[in-house]
Amino acid sequence: MHSAPSTLPRNTRHFYSGNFAPLREELELSALAVTGQIPAQLSGALYRVGPNPQHDPRDDQYHWFSGDGMVHAFFLDKGQVAYRNRWARTPKWQLEHQAGRALFGSFGNPATSDPAALGHNSGTANTNVLWHGGRLFALEESHQPFELDGLTLASKGHQSFGGQLASRCTAHPKVDAATGELHFFAYSPEGPGTPGMLYGVMDKDCAVQQVQSFDAPYASMAHDFMLTRRHVLFPVMPLTTSVERAMRGQPLLAWEPGKRTHVGVMRRGQSTDTLRWFEAPACHVFHVMNAWDAGDNGDTVVAYVMQAEVAPGLPDAQGRPGDPGAMAARLCRWTFDLASGSPHFQRAYLDDLVAEFPRIDERYTGLRNRYGFYTCHASPRARDDAQSVLFDSLARFDFSTGQRQTYTLPAGDVVSEPVFVPRSAQAGEGDGWLLAVAWRGQHNRSDLLVLDAMDITAGPLGTAHLPHRVPFGFHGNWRPNT
Repeated sequence: MHSAPSTLPRNTRHFYSGNFAPLREELELSALAVTGQIPAQLSGALYRVGPNPQHDPRDDQYHWFSGDGMVHAFFLDKGQVAYRNRWARTPKWQLEHQAGRALFGSFGNPATSDPAALGHNSGTANTNVLWHGGRLFALEESHQPFELDGLTLASKGHQSFGGQLASRCTAHPKVDAATGELHFFAYSPEGPGTPGMLYGVMDKDCAVQQVQSFDAPYASMAHDFMLTRRHVLFPVMPLTTSVERAMRGQPLLAWEPGKRTHVGVMRRGQSTDTLRWFEAPACHVFHVMNAWDAGDNGDTVVAYVMQAEVAPGLPDAQGRPGDPGAMAARLCRWTFDLASGSPHFQRAYLDDLVAEFPRIDERYTGLRNRYGFYTCHASPRARDDAQSVLFDSLARFDFSTGQRQTYTLPAGDVVSEPVFVPRSAQAGEGDGWLLAVAWRGQHNRSDLLVLDAMDITAGPLGTAHLPHRVPFGFHGNWRPNT
């Protein structure tokens, strides 16, 4: 078991302990041992990314979110699995590699950065990984997409797409399955603490078609957004950013419960000048499952989100921790009545399990989906720690019946976000496999799990075993072999 260096400040050590701790090696394994059977027709690559600091942090406000990105790739074909991992060699990674120590404060905080780092790119490429237009990108929401080779994971650098994208870009773009277009957004493109936002569209070949700007009600960390076949929606929640606050030694990123949650709604193809803002009492959503147009005239938008009453794992503006119970996210439905004159939207919880990392059969992005998949605390032992993001179970929720299936790992194990892969292009919704990475706590190593998405209670069809661990990360996606 990895333990944190004793020299680290106490409130930093948690993110350097156990499977939060970084993996210091880049590895290539041509064939992993397999238990059970990996479906032979499952052919492609699962990419995952997460924070993996190259050096010990330099300040006592280090947070898991701000570590250097490391990409892990599982290559599946004919029942066999190979593996490779590589750091995203961002300008930050290269500058600190040359210095042999950390130079940037957490989240690039100028108050805690070395003077040698000021003015340099602090991008980490640690949050999501996307295959689009035949190209692989590691994403985080404060910088441009960072490109890597899809096979070797060699770094190719931040991309501006012909100079069309000069600022930061979301870590959660949405692909319209009908058109192949990639819709993306950004918050605070002028820098932390600024209220501006961007919205853009990229075609299936990575050519940027449009970029528009608008102002949010206040400067907020807006991690995800929503796309339907007719509309695009931008949530703005009281997880605020403030450079002035950070320079006073208070959190750059903090929860301000006195502010309300706002959601801007606009029709696709229109100008951001037409945004209509809805609001609700303060609540927080890191991740959206899906959204779609409802009603006879498409004048209602429904979204499934993972909602918490307080932003998980982050302090208030004075640096005080929040209520752990209020930080627990659960599956929730948001409803926007576009035909009414009301500025309010409705919210209703659908599941009682603490959960996160929602996914769907992404052929249904922007359409009404019947099935949703997510990580959750399903066992009694896990429910006692509502704030924890270390989930021991996977869930499949049927929105038509309200029924839920779960699969729970052995005690001490932790499972990643599930990624859905359809059985074929013609398969019905949800007919395919779920891929997830499990950390085996008793053995301090990781496995790749492959489950039948329609029967997850049966457990893995096949398990590919790594001799080492994959540190806790955020998101992943699938690239099919062509």
